[in-house]
Amino acid sequence: MTDPQSWVAVTYRGLADLLATAAVDTWDAPSLCETWLVRHVVAHVTMPVRLKPVEFATEMAAAGGVFTVLSNTMATRGAALPRTDLLDQLRSPTLHAWQPPGGGPAGALSHAVIHSLDVTLALGQPAVAPMGAVTAVLENLGDANGTTFGVDLNGVRLEATDTDWHQGSGQLVRVDGGSLVALLSGRTLPDGRHLPRG
Repeated sequence: MTDPQSWVAVTYRGLADLLATAAVDTWDAPSLCETWLVRHVVAHVTMPVRLKPVEFATEMAAAGGVFTVLSNTMATRGAALPRTDLLDQLRSPTLHAWQPPGGGPAGALSHAVIHSLDVTLALGQPAVAPMGAVTAVLENLGDANGTTFGVDLNGVRLEATDTDWHQGSGQLVRVDGGSLVALLSGRTLPDGRHLPRG
C-alpha cells in the first residue's frame, strides 16, 4: 500500500491545481461542510501552516477549549486571506507532513480526503484524492461502523460503484466511493442524500 502521508501531499496539490484554474467565484461557492464556503474549507485544512503549536494552544484557550469554536474562528479568519496565499499553503510541505494529534498518517489522510471531497463533490468535480486514498479512508470509516461521525448504519447497505467495496444489509445506497466517504462523514450530498444520525 502507498504511504498514506504521500497521498496527503498528492490530494492537497490536486486541490490547489483545481482551485488555481477555477473561476474566482468558485471560492465563494457552498461546500459540503455546513455553513462553510470553499474558501473556509481551504482555510481550515491549511491551518497547520499558519498556526504553530503554541499559537494553537493560545487559540484553543480563547475558544474555551471547544475545538469547533476554534475551527470556525480560524476558518473565518483564514478565509479572508488572498487566494494566492491559500493556494501556496495547500502546496506547503509543512501541510503535507502534518498529522492531527493522536491521528497519525491515517488521520492526516482522512482529513485531507474528506475535506477535499467537501469541495469537489459540492462543485461537481472529480475527486482530487487518488482512488487508493479514497478507498483507504472509506475502509477506515466503514470499519468504525458509522461511529466516527455519528451516522446510523442499521438497515443500510453501502455499495461503491467504482470499487468492489460494500458493507451492511438493508436499504441500498449505491454511489461512488468518494460520495460514500462523504455520507459516512455525516455530509449531505448535492442531490440531498444523507445517512441518518445515530
